[in-house]
Amino acid sequence: MQKIFLFLFLIACFTACGPADDDDNYTPKPQGYYRIELPKKAYQKYSAACPFSFEYPVAATLSNDNTNSAEPCWLNLDYPTLKGRIYLSYKPVGGKSNLNKLLEDTRSMVYKHTVKADDIRERAYGNPTKKVYGNMYEIGGNAASSLQFYVTDSTQHFLRGALYFYCPPNADSLAPVIGYVKEDIAHLMETVEWR
Repeated sequence: MQKIFLFLFLIACFTACGPADDDDNYTPKPQGYYRIELPKKAYQKYSAACPFSFEYPVAATLSNDNTNSAEPCWLNLDYPTLKGRIYLSYKPVGGKSNLNKLLEDTRSMVYKHTVKADDIRERAYGNPTKKVYGNMYEIGGNAASSLQFYVTDSTQHFLRGALYFYCPPNADSLAPVIGYVKEDIAHLMETVEWR
């Protein structure tokens, strides 16, 4: 009888300590993000009835802003594959528009994002030959708008832009796209010409 119990005990020990299944060693994978295919860089010129021209990416579509509050020469630069939009608004300087008021409005719109922003970096731009001066604002963190900018000639023209995406703002997942669009905004600012 002891031999039978010993034999059953040994069989139970050997079968209980068998090879581990893959299900027993499951480790959850961390959440990942989709791979984003960024379009190749190529630019085309915008010049219409507005008193300015610039180059914008071929991968983006440019359209007039048709909202009720839109003014003449307000444009939308859409990135359909990246699900983003740059809102461009033009104001003539002088008359009702004062340059100091336009600059202060731009700064206040940028700094409204301080609630969610980690930091706000300003980068000045100037081209005295073309009479184009401006700033680009990089808004770090999970702010709704991660890039904003303006360009002006200081006497007659003022063009402002703000980048927004059609998704919740997540700086980590949007970083490659923001970097891509930042290059396009810098190119736009460098190619602005007033008429």
